[in-house]
Amino acid sequence: MAARNRNNLNYLIGVDGGGTGCRIAIADTDGRVIGRASGEAANPATSMNGAIAALADALKDARLQAQLGESAFESSFAHLGLAGVLSSAIARKVAEALPFGKCQVTDDRPTSVAGALGNRDGALAVIGTGSFIGRQTGGKCRFAGGWGPHLGDEASGAWLGKRLLATALLTEDDLAAPSPLTESVLWEFGAASELVLFAKDAQPKELAAFAPRIADAADGGDAVADALMREGAEYIERALAAVGRKPGEPLCLMGNLGLRYADYLRPDLADSVSMPAGTAVDGALSLAARMAEIGG
Repeated sequence: MAARNRNNLNYLIGVDGGGTGCRIAIADTDGRVIGRASGEAANPATSMNGAIAALADALKDARLQAQLGESAFESSFAHLGLAGVLSSAIARKVAEALPFGKCQVTDDRPTSVAGALGNRDGALAVIGTGSFIGRQTGGKCRFAGGWGPHLGDEASGAWLGKRLLATALLTEDDLAAPSPLTESVLWEFGAASELVLFAKDAQPKELAAFAPRIADAADGGDAVADALMREGAEYIERALAAVGRKPGEPLCLMGNLGLRYADYLRPDLADSVSMPAGTAVDGALSLAARMAEIGG
């Protein structure tokens, strides 16, 4: 079907991007979503060119689904929340590469808070390929983590994968007790040296691919997997304390691993787990709408 000639209208674009993929929604200024798409990893700190290419491809898919012409984004308001936006220079480079009339690029923390909590007070733990912890009170936010896979992202999928491979090597040297999970990992690589070669150049999403398997193994009683999940949960608890979470405040567990930690948290935290009001894409759309209200 041909694209509609609606390019003189204003649109809202919300984007959530991370180490595993990106998600995009296009809405009209009444907030009605008219196009959605998903794409490849969009973490500009890991790969600027790869992130821009992934965003461009997904934006095209969303635009075509919305039946908009190529120039529609010239009169749009966009907010992009991307993991790996660690500086204003990174944000500016992403914004300049995309065809939006008005564009804000931030890390993925503000969009996650806006989507999960809206204007409510509460806390969230976003645990996907990467991770961060946040708390909102009185419209102000405080965060812990989100520093990326090299020096942070504790409890995340990439962190779990890296810790599993490191533990497998310890078992190879008889420095740690093996488990069915570590034995299966070593068997699959064939040799410890092959595991090391893989890890040397592995991208965060490749390490995070081990995470669902770790969580499943922990649920099944694997000792190494259980220890890793408990270590991740302990970090989440410390980070929530660091951002000042108070007893009884709602806690949203987000990301593809967030809820997998629910059974490993202290009972008082587990009892406070609340479903998020929306997704990070919803949050990005709401921030784009706020831009439109004030004219960018």
